[in-house]
Amino acid sequence: MATLPPSSSIAGSSAVGRSRPDPPSLFLRSTAPLRLSVARPAVSARLYSSRPSSGANGSVGEPYPGGGEELQYGLPTPPRLAGGIPVFVTLPVDAVGLAGQMSRRKTMAASFMALAAAGVEGVVVEAWWGIVERDAPGAYNWAGYIDLVNLAQRFGLKVRMIMAFHQCGSGPGDPCWFPLPQWVLKEIEVNPDLQHSDRFGRRSKEYISLGCDVLPVLKGRTPIQAYSDFMRSFRDTFKGFLGIIITEVQIGMGPGGDLRYPSCPSEKLMQPRSGPELGEFQCYDKYMLASLNACAQGVGKSAWGNGGPLGAGNLFQNPEETSFFKSDGSWNTAYGEFFLEWYSGMLLKHGERLCIAADAIFWGFGMKVLAKIAGIHWHYSTNSHPSELTAGYYNTLIRDGYLPIAHMFSRYRMILCCACFDMRDAEVEQVNPDGSPEGVLRQLVRAARMCNLSLTGENSVTRLDDMSLQQVVRSSRFCRENLYGGHPLSFNFVRMNKNMFDSHNWTRFTRFVRQMSDARTFQARLDFGASEQLCLASASPSEDSGRALIFKRLLPCQLRLCSPCA
Repeated sequence: MATLPPSSSIAGSSAVGRSRPDPPSLFLRSTAPLRLSVARPAVSARLYSSRPSSGANGSVGEPYPGGGEELQYGLPTPPRLAGGIPVFVTLPVDAVGLAGQMSRRKTMAASFMALAAAGVEGVVVEAWWGIVERDAPGAYNWAGYIDLVNLAQRFGLKVRMIMAFHQCGSGPGDPCWFPLPQWVLKEIEVNPDLQHSDRFGRRSKEYISLGCDVLPVLKGRTPIQAYSDFMRSFRDTFKGFLGIIITEVQIGMGPGGDLRYPSCPSEKLMQPRSGPELGEFQCYDKYMLASLNACAQGVGKSAWGNGGPLGAGNLFQNPEETSFFKSDGSWNTAYGEFFLEWYSGMLLKHGERLCIAADAIFWGFGMKVLAKIAGIHWHYSTNSHPSELTAGYYNTLIRDGYLPIAHMFSRYRMILCCACFDMRDAEVEQVNPDGSPEGVLRQLVRAARMCNLSLTGENSVTRLDDMSLQQVVRSSRFCRENLYGGHPLSFNFVRMNKNMFDSHNWTRFTRFVRQMSDARTFQARLDFGASEQLCLASASPSEDSGRALIFKRLLPCQLRLCSPCA
């Protein structure tokens, strides 16, 4: 049975049980469109790159003589942070099923036992809006998640809970299918403009349109009010765990939980080595068009308010073959600046509304609050960065699109979560010569440093090969060296599956966790030509293999046999 400890039974719960009142006027009226124009600072941010840095975004430069490349700002070098980097593991998307119950209880318990014995800090779980508030507005069912949190407490694991307000999967036949709440889908059937739409009329059900954020389109509530009520229900239900077992909460802000538009399906982001897509501007539902038209009228250019840019090309077209995205295209004209500022400004306003709500709801409960930016890198080395523009990031050769987002997160004490920790430019260039995941990560770290913002990392692809895991160590080392002292850095492995517990994969993963957790890994420049020497305090291969088999067979002696690695 799902049980919660009384708040009074946990030391300090009364001290942290204070929260500021939710500002009642934040979600009742819209504000003027944000007019942000942030020039790219003349700095160079260069990671230990797997290929010579080149292209846009200040990434041109000579390698650092020591074998890597260093971040140059003309700013004081940040002090080194002590300690290792804790590793979290994201649970399967169906850890709680559509019926609201925890899935595969015995297997989940054995997996938690194995993760705890391997030294993992905690688990990450999506709290799906479509499960918790499935049938009726205001009717919340947290039973399956209470069971998961109790299980994590039993094995000494911390929990990061993701407020997942998006759809998962491509349709009912997808084993990872988690739609929006049924009552929301009924509202969408009545009013299809609640969905984002592109110029071809294709609608996305992944996330409710940003254009109706402050309109009472969900049975008398605005989408922001619905998200806020969900977060408030979570806070009240798990009050006895907050800050103790549930130490982090991540706010979903768009498709896949990222702050972005559904310019391309989220499944695309799960396959970052596939062919690059330009994406489509998501501004053709009536609410987005009304906002665009009003903004155009406000600057005396009514013709600019009829829709998105012409000449944006097709999904897989070369950007240089389009009139908008090519190097000297209309993205860099007065019209392009107007449209892209409005488009990215709508995304920023949406993110800020959720930041304000989360800050009001979770302040005083001792938890870290996170938000995520997608790692969209497919055309990063071009001048216009088309795939980032269509996703809502106004990031080009001459403009830093991530700095305003980082500044917004910093104002509300958020932590920036970013992907691409596991990806190398040299791998991606085989299918996408213009892509640069390392370049995206460099720029995000630079923005975090300039805004004094904490950061946490994720992998983009579920891989357990040595090359991918060592790239995570490289990326973590780079972040640790270039963020100011006092800001914690953690890493989230996405995600746990049955292949993780295969003998060879589990051996590599447990070695990786020990390496990340050991402070000595980050105290000297790493020599990745001798990666085996970095596996400090590692058990022998035979011991690791035996341990993996024991976990896989779910024997009752798991903890006793594996305690040396805990």
